[in-house]
Amino acid sequence: MTASVARPAEAPRGNAVRDAAILTKRNVLRLFRTPQLAVFSTIQPVMFVLLFVYVFGGALKPALRAQGFPYSYPSYLIPGILVQTVLFGGGGTSVGLSEDFSKGIVDRFRSLPMARSAVLMGRTLGDLVRNAFVVVLMLIVGSLVGFRFHNGFVPAVGAVWLALFFGFATSWIFAIMGMVLRDPETAQVASFLPMFPFVFASSAFTPVGSMPGWLQAFARNQPVTVTVNAIRNLTQGGPVASDVWQSLGWSVALLVVFVPLAVRRYRKG
Repeated sequence: MTASVARPAEAPRGNAVRDAAILTKRNVLRLFRTPQLAVFSTIQPVMFVLLFVYVFGGALKPALRAQGFPYSYPSYLIPGILVQTVLFGGGGTSVGLSEDFSKGIVDRFRSLPMARSAVLMGRTLGDLVRNAFVVVLMLIVGSLVGFRFHNGFVPAVGAVWLALFFGFATSWIFAIMGMVLRDPETAQVASFLPMFPFVFASSAFTPVGSMPGWLQAFARNQPVTVTVNAIRNLTQGGPVASDVWQSLGWSVALLVVFVPLAVRRYRKG
């Protein structure tokens, strides 16, 4: 008869914030200690900016004029790039968690008297810091190719925070994927599958009005388009209240649904 080993009790709620802060610091330090990770996290969005501005930008100008957009294509594009960047950053959440599971690091965390939610919160907050770094870099790259803020400083700051909040909310979906798959290579491939339809069938790169009619209903009402439109109006000017509230509503709804699901999945092992 083998004796069962009792698992340490979950840490009191008062320690959850402390535990999450410690694990967030761990993930941020890992980013700084592996600079190649930061470099390759930035190459893809930079390539998207250059590709769309210099390859597709000329062809898309007529569609922008038809929709009444008064500024250059980079000013239209960069809000979409910001949302794409934070969404693609969710792939890092999925891969990072699956790697921690495959290497047994999560089993070590479970042997400690710490809050179960802290592991997930530390991962998502650490990836939020990485997203903030890449978003700032995209704004710098965008300014070099012609992007400009046309609506003042405070709305510009609000646009950045809105993008980061949306990325933080969606990262919990990818956290669940990482825990379910548990293989870094599989998680990396799988994380891109749900992102492509939402990013490319949106207003991120081209006006929704230029799409086929059957696609417009989906493209206008999905969360990526709503968030891109909100950020675009905040940075370029335009009515912001409706899109901002819808984007915040989507982000809050994602957190309400997927944070408990992620914590439950983590507890089940």
